[in-house]
Amino acid sequence: MLKKVVIIGPESTGKSTLCEMLAQHYNTQWCPEFAREYLLTNGKAYDFEDLLIIAKGQLALEDEYVGMVPPSYLPIGGKMASEEIPFPNSGLPPTDPQLSDFPTSQLSDFGLPTPNSQLLFIDTDQYVMKVWCEYVFNECHSWILRRIAERPYDLYLLCKPDLPWVADTLREYPDEKPRQELYHMYRDLLIQQHTPWIEVKGSYEERFEQAKEAVAQILN
Repeated sequence: MLKKVVIIGPESTGKSTLCEMLAQHYNTQWCPEFAREYLLTNGKAYDFEDLLIIAKGQLALEDEYVGMVPPSYLPIGGKMASEEIPFPNSGLPPTDPQLSDFPTSQLSDFGLPTPNSQLLFIDTDQYVMKVWCEYVFNECHSWILRRIAERPYDLYLLCKPDLPWVADTLREYPDEKPRQELYHMYRDLLIQQHTPWIEVKGSYEERFEQAKEAVAQILN
C-alpha cells in the first residue's frame, strides 16, 4: 500500500529539496507545491479566496500523483473558480468529489507518478493551507478544515527554520520572528493530531538522514 509522507514547515526550510532527495533515494516521485505554479501564473498578490483555489489545486495535484485522477483532466488553479467543468466518465472518479467543480487544464509542468510506488513524498498539505489562511487572514476556509479531517497520511516531517533564509520572488518572511511564529503554529497542529511526525533540523544532509530514519519506521 502506498505510504504518503508530507513535508511541512515555514518557507525556505528546505522542504522541496528534502522531497527531491528522498524521492531520488527511494526511486519514487514527489508531489510539488501547487501554490508556486499558481502564483507564478496569476501573480503573487493573493486574497483569501485565492487560498481556497490553491488548497483545491494542491489536493488535485496530489490525486494525480496517487494515480486516482486522469492526468489529462487534472484541475489547475486560476481566477475562474466559478467555472464548472465535470470530470469525464473515465471510470476514475476524483478522490474528493469536492474537487469536481474545479476548472480543468493540463499540468504539463508536473511529472507523472511512478506506478505501484511504495512511497509518495508531498511538499505541502492542508495544514499548510490552514496556517497560511490563519496567519494572513485570521480565518480559515471550512473546506480546508474538512479536508484535514478526511485525508489520512502516514508521516509528517516538520522542517525547523534553522537554515539561512534564501530570497525568492514568492517568499514573504525573511525576518526571524514570523518564521518562528509559523513554525510553532505547525508544531502545535502536529502535536494535536495522531499521525506520526518528527522535526528535521540542521544541514540538508542532516535533515535527509533524520527523514530516512523516520521513513524506515513506517515501512517496517
